Amino acid sequence: GGLNRINFSAEGYEVNPIIISRERKRQLNRNLMLFFTGFSRLSADIQEATRQARSSKTQQLLEMLDLVDEAERVLTSGADLNEFGRLLDYTWKLKRGISDRISSNSIDSFYAKGIAAGALGGKLLGAGGGGFLLFYVEEEKREAVHKAMEELLYVPFQFESSGTRVL
Repeated sequence: GGLNRINFSAEGYEVNPIIISRERKRQLNRNLMLFFTGFSRLSADIQEATRQARSSKTQQLLEMLDLVDEAERVLTSGADLNEFGRLLDYTWKLKRGISDRISSNSIDSFYAKGIAAGALGGKLLGAGGGGFLLFYVEEEKREAVHKAMEELLYVPFQFESSGTRVL
């Protein structure tokens, strides 16, 4: 029963809500783990480096744009939700090829530890070079991933349907 709306947006693009069932949202909430890396760089510097790389990386960027539609299909259909985790891993690899300032050796090391512990994929949230690492993790692997990320701050979160609220 019931449907939920999750908003996805990208710089310069309109926010399009994605309607998913309550159970699908519950499963997504269970399978996502968020960790604060504690690393940061100036957002403007990273965005400029990414902007400069865009002209030579058009194919990767177009492929990443197509993957947004694929992610929406996985979330809104009866497809195996684990495919969403695999898409995160694939886009991580694509994005890493755009600019070496997107990530760092430390972030790459944490990402590799998360994957080795059982995460299917992940995403660096923020401008790049630091911020938060989001992993898609099947329930039985959550403890192993949490242990692998013990150096980082685990941040419990969940998607809400009512929009941003101050608690």
